[in-house]
Amino acid sequence: MRLKLILSILFIFITGITIAQNTSVTVSGTVKDSTTKVNLPFVNVQLKNAADASFVTGTVSNDAGLFTLTNVKPGNYSIELSYVGYIAKKQSLFIGSSTQFLNIPAIEIQENKQLLGEVVVTAQAEDVSSKMDKKSFSVDDNISQKGGSVLQAMQNLPGVTVQDGKVNLRGSDKIVVLIDGKQSALTGFGSQTGLDNLPASAIDRIEIINNPSAKYDANGNAGIINIIYKKEKQEGFNGKLGLASGLGALWEKRANYPTIRPQYQATPKVNPSLSLNYRKNKVNLFFNGDYLYTETLNKNEFVERTYDNGDIVFQQLKRNRNTTFITTKAGLDYNLDDNNLFTVSGLFGTEKIIDNGDQPFFEDNLNNRYRLWQFLEDELKTTVVGSVIYQHKFKEPGKVLNAGFNYTFHREDEQYFFDNILPTTTGRDAFKLLSDESVYDFNLDYIQPLKYGRFETGLKFRRRNIPTNMQFFPGVNSPIDADAGGAATYSETIPAVYGTYIFETQKYEAEVGLRVEYFNLDYFVNPDHPTYKSDGNSYTQPFPNLRLAYKINDANKISVFYNRRVDRPNEVDIRIFPKYDDAEIIKVGNPALRPQFTNSLELGFKTSWTKGYFYSAAYHRFANGTITRIGSTVGGSNIIYNIFQNAGKSYNSGLEVVFSQKPSFWYDLNVNVNVYRNQINAFTVQNLYPTPNTFSAGQDDIISGNVKLNQSFKMKNNFDTQLTATYLAADIIPQGKIGARFSLDLGLKKGLKNGKDEFFLNATDILNTMVINREIFGSDFKYTSKDYYETQVIRLGYSRKF
Repeated sequence: MRLKLILSILFIFITGITIAQNTSVTVSGTVKDSTTKVNLPFVNVQLKNAADASFVTGTVSNDAGLFTLTNVKPGNYSIELSYVGYIAKKQSLFIGSSTQFLNIPAIEIQENKQLLGEVVVTAQAEDVSSKMDKKSFSVDDNISQKGGSVLQAMQNLPGVTVQDGKVNLRGSDKIVVLIDGKQSALTGFGSQTGLDNLPASAIDRIEIINNPSAKYDANGNAGIINIIYKKEKQEGFNGKLGLASGLGALWEKRANYPTIRPQYQATPKVNPSLSLNYRKNKVNLFFNGDYLYTETLNKNEFVERTYDNGDIVFQQLKRNRNTTFITTKAGLDYNLDDNNLFTVSGLFGTEKIIDNGDQPFFEDNLNNRYRLWQFLEDELKTTVVGSVIYQHKFKEPGKVLNAGFNYTFHREDEQYFFDNILPTTTGRDAFKLLSDESVYDFNLDYIQPLKYGRFETGLKFRRRNIPTNMQFFPGVNSPIDADAGGAATYSETIPAVYGTYIFETQKYEAEVGLRVEYFNLDYFVNPDHPTYKSDGNSYTQPFPNLRLAYKINDANKISVFYNRRVDRPNEVDIRIFPKYDDAEIIKVGNPALRPQFTNSLELGFKTSWTKGYFYSAAYHRFANGTITRIGSTVGGSNIIYNIFQNAGKSYNSGLEVVFSQKPSFWYDLNVNVNVYRNQINAFTVQNLYPTPNTFSAGQDDIISGNVKLNQSFKMKNNFDTQLTATYLAADIIPQGKIGARFSLDLGLKKGLKNGKDEFFLNATDILNTMVINREIFGSDFKYTSKDYYETQVIRLGYSRKF
């Protein structure tokens, strides 16, 4: 009996162990560069039986270098990793049955330096990420825009259009521009200042994030553009030296009106650049320096204004611009050990802009000029950014803590002088604007790997202060409103906390995030201002995001996105001072402007094959408190005042398609089509400046879109050619419409056999067809305009790696 009892207990115990054993295990890990310890994306991972080397399963590491192998039976295996430019690695792996989830130590692979010295181009990742939340584009691949600014480089990217110096994503200019994942005064907090003067030569790639997660700042309903600076990963000392030059405004599109100074032609462009990098053991030093000098026919707009009282005004605004832009970025990465990394970096930028302009005004015909406005604008912008980043990697792969502090100082020093020439008198007027912006940012981010995904959380705090002072110096018969000057201070505080849960199985993915943000704005106005008083606003709001995905198979995937975001007015949008860069169409801010809240929905589908992919997305956005600029007249005057207002509800719905195919080794085709419907509901607002007046508008809507065609050709002797065609359909703008336009760009690149030297030649708008046509309607006026600004530029450049 005692023996039977012992055998029964042993049987139950063994049976329990057998039942408890797992029949399938999920294996996860991280792939790193053995020298830099940087996580490597898109590494091929294969699991094979140890006994006969037969293939069991495989995958590719994601953007963060993480990989997951599901439904693996316990046993002895070998895991093999391969990556272009790296030495293949193989190591044994035992998978037990005591756990359902096995997180193996990070696997490091080593660069094949001999191979890297011989190969010029190895592989190109797909533009659309595996999660379909962003698109990533190499600036060096954009041959037809090499040697230009970041703004010019963006014009050829899918889904992007450029209008009046602003970037639009899917028909909206409400975007946020980041540099290396952080906001900076160099590109503007909540705006796009400086993009046209930031040289593209210093940029590695540009990311377009249409559906940001809760980790990102909630500002920007159309999405985020992240500009990534170049940073070399190879061991030792290396760098790149480049020089680009060009000529623009090669032919006069339209002659000036009589009696004004000539418009710029054959405008020179010069852009030398230098990047240096030294990486040894625990230390990585990096430096990027760019100098950009351009002369540009910045604006050449012809306007015809018609008023209900019968008055007709013909005017031209011609602006010749000289720009000198210097930017440097330097820093140090220091690895205390394999788990702790410090990065200290600094950025300095200075931008000098000189505008010489003429604006004549004629009544009925070009024989009766009643005013000539000639101006000189001298503007100096200085930006200093300092960053300290600490990263701690825990022993568990993928478990990371990041902490960062960022300080930005930006000064805007602007002087404006103009002669107001009337038939009987000439007045000499001037004003001076000084604005100092200080921004303190602190962020803390934590990533915790989970059994089937990961959890991310963090917090961010921002303090932003902008004291501004405008001084007016009126002359004889001055049109300046001198009482509207004085001091004003913009003060902003934003603490925020977020959490995101990412879940993934063999077939399904889910990402659920929530960001809670408190915002407080105080705007203190000079008490003597004739119209505006101190104002401010605050809110505490949730900003959720959701991504659900179903993997039909390895090549086909469907995703659904939801985002709630906000567009906070920038300091310039609420600035109380009238801006006289146009004598009779004057821009003024509005301290009562409030944030615009937007909800976005998107359904995406992506299918991939060996030599290409197809991506499509149907999206819908609806906004409350739509921010737009409203033009109105007061007191029988023909002067138009453009003032920002919250106009009510608006909608944007569309379909974006990207088709990429490489039919052969020498030909690559990329087609992007974006069709959308914009609608602004009827609204009524009251403009307070210069005196209260009411403006009403009915519902306005239009179906618009754009088409972009990029074709790349690889020819003999290391010649690459790119042809880019862009068509932008007519669209609605505040109080009117903008006409259709078209451009054709061509680029040629020649690489030498040593893989270190490269020449390029390109031409933008080679048919000289890019002209901006507008039609604007007010309560008692309408005007049409055609802007023949400089779009045609030929550039020649050379770069050498060492």
